[in-house]
Amino acid sequence: MNRIIDEIRVAILFLTRLPVGRLDTPPELKDAAWAFPVAGLVPAAIGWAVFSVAGGDLLGAALAVAAMMLVTGGLHFDGLADFADGIGGGRDREHVLTIMEDSRIGSYGVLALIAIALVQVAAIAAVGHGAVFLFLGVLSRIAMLRLLTALPPAREKGLSAIAMGAPHFWRSGVLALVLALGVGWAALWAALAMALVYVAVRRLCLKRMGGQTGDACGATQLLAETAGWAALALAA
Repeated sequence: MNRIIDEIRVAILFLTRLPVGRLDTPPELKDAAWAFPVAGLVPAAIGWAVFSVAGGDLLGAALAVAAMMLVTGGLHFDGLADFADGIGGGRDREHVLTIMEDSRIGSYGVLALIAIALVQVAAIAAVGHGAVFLFLGVLSRIAMLRLLTALPPAREKGLSAIAMGAPHFWRSGVLALVLALGVGWAALWAALAMALVYVAVRRLCLKRMGGQTGDACGATQLLAETAGWAALALAA
């Protein structure tokens, strides 16, 4: 049990900017990767709290997105921007990877971030409540983890290569199913939209890079989460 808790703490440390205390013998990242979806509960809960305290309106939704961005250090937003720039501007595999390694942001990245932020704010304002925040926070990171484990790393270096070999993540799947009960039947539409995003990103990764990168995994999480919010808003 202590090992499981330590793996969850490592996942929170990796995916957020929150302190988790001292770890005397920290698990390897590949062993803690199963807990990435569990760690998604943290920014989701904070986003829910901010949205509720701010009044549950459009401004509250914008503040919730900002809070989740701050808690994660903009990790997935940075991944999406790099992924969009690489896929949009890369001529071939090596050029795509070179662009994604560049810390500067291009027009594709800017447009992707603006679009994602607008959709999230509008959708959260329409259907945001606790169960939805938590469900999408977990399921979107399952999509991210699935990409990480399903495709080989496009580079020999990088965190996506280090985390390869992650164990099965059935615990996170059970958690997502439990949270889906709080969302209701509309959770099926959200799950379908998120699955389509995963398939689309996976095909892009294979076609343009021959594998996955940390940026692609971050983009998968954010795109899947946004698709889930949009599907729930449209269903409502």
